[in-house]
Amino acid sequence: MMFEEKRLHPAVIFFNFIKTLKEAIFPIGAGFFALRNEAFIYFILASAVLLIGLITFSILSWYRYTYRIEDEELRIEYGVLVRKKRYIPKNRIQSIDLTEGIIHRLFKLVSVKIETAGSGTGAEAALKAVKLTEGKQLREELKEIPEQKSMLFDEQTDNIRKPSAKIEFKQLFLAGTTSGSIGIILAILAFLFSEIEQFIPDAFYDNTYQMIIKLSITVIILLAIAILVLIWLLGIAGTMIKYGNFTITRNNDELFITRGLLEKKQLTIPLKRIQAIGIDESILRQPLGYASIYAEVAGGSLEKGEDFSSVLFPIIKTSKIDAFLQKFLPEYISNRDDLVELPKRAKKFYLLRSMYPIILLIAGVVYFWPQFSWIPFILLIASMYLGFLRFKDGGFCIDDEQLTIRYRRLNRKTVVVFHKRVQSFEISQHKIQKEQKLATPILSIVSDLGGRHYRVKDLEIEDVNRLADWYSYR
Repeated sequence: MMFEEKRLHPAVIFFNFIKTLKEAIFPIGAGFFALRNEAFIYFILASAVLLIGLITFSILSWYRYTYRIEDEELRIEYGVLVRKKRYIPKNRIQSIDLTEGIIHRLFKLVSVKIETAGSGTGAEAALKAVKLTEGKQLREELKEIPEQKSMLFDEQTDNIRKPSAKIEFKQLFLAGTTSGSIGIILAILAFLFSEIEQFIPDAFYDNTYQMIIKLSITVIILLAIAILVLIWLLGIAGTMIKYGNFTITRNNDELFITRGLLEKKQLTIPLKRIQAIGIDESILRQPLGYASIYAEVAGGSLEKGEDFSSVLFPIIKTSKIDAFLQKFLPEYISNRDDLVELPKRAKKFYLLRSMYPIILLIAGVVYFWPQFSWIPFILLIASMYLGFLRFKDGGFCIDDEQLTIRYRRLNRKTVVVFHKRVQSFEISQHKIQKEQKLATPILSIVSDLGGRHYRVKDLEIEDVNRLADWYSYR
């Protein structure tokens, strides 16, 4: 039994130092460029004092952080100047997630995150580094799981008693190929560039511009294609690293998910916290017949989710979704192919909503750069097709206590939710919708964000009223 007071592994000193140093790196960089000429010696002295202070603070933070289990509670005490105490009763603990980063794995350590129903945007408690054996013991004590039944990074599970599924390499590669990570990587690069732009001398921009204008159009296009291919390959590598060795296992009333090549994570999802199950078919995966399955989970922290949702399987053939759900969450199997469709008179609204941002773009381009006006016209055709897909895919289905809704922004999403999980129901109807006898239902559930809202725009008013009757038991 883990009753005696314990400290975290001394590696936490290094983790705390690196974290604090990262937060101070931009002020240090700004000081370097501001004082690099006449007052550089003062910059060196100030940096030395700062580093000594950071190291001292990191050591004290580690020394003052203790934890123990006592009276059916996890008791944590921490704080350098102000002493803080946090007591977490066993019966409030919803899940215990463990993460092995690269440095953790070198020293056989593990990071422990403990979540309760009211954890909010972060974990209720986070032990940054403990020995792997101590992490197992802590989890067993808090969850009261016997040693022989512990699921923590256990490669030998009973597949008969504990249904399990593992991603194959070809699935993982396809997930990376169709992940659409180019936009995310470009956004990250843009953010990093905006942070360091002020430190780049103007001469660099002038030299780069002169070099580009000397190149031919063909070379520029080939260079752009090469950069996009490189970013695409980085996206594939990132997905494979993140979801490598992805395994999902059901054990009684919990789902255990293990994933990661460099950083190994195990996530615990209690079934009672699942609010809805979603199927995401991206614009690239849908034509190939693939999708990803995710869960909306109440409470907990935002740190472990994928786009704030917990991924149950990164990529799966749509024809095998029901078999997957039958294995892990049979109650969420629904008749997804028999939905009440949108009325035909709603099509024009979907087309217009998709087109009007591009129409404004066309007006601006034609006015300022008329020679490039053909580009937004191509985008206009694409936006019209997207609007048609949004109209075609929208719909819902009621099956006793179960509701299935389908909608599309860019990806097509199908969500299955039970009546008891719906927190609120709202009907939105503007003047034009009222004239056309259309309306938009809005359903809300609890999720890691505090609330997740679903809407299917421009449904028949009779169908919206039927949804309202289903929600209110009228």
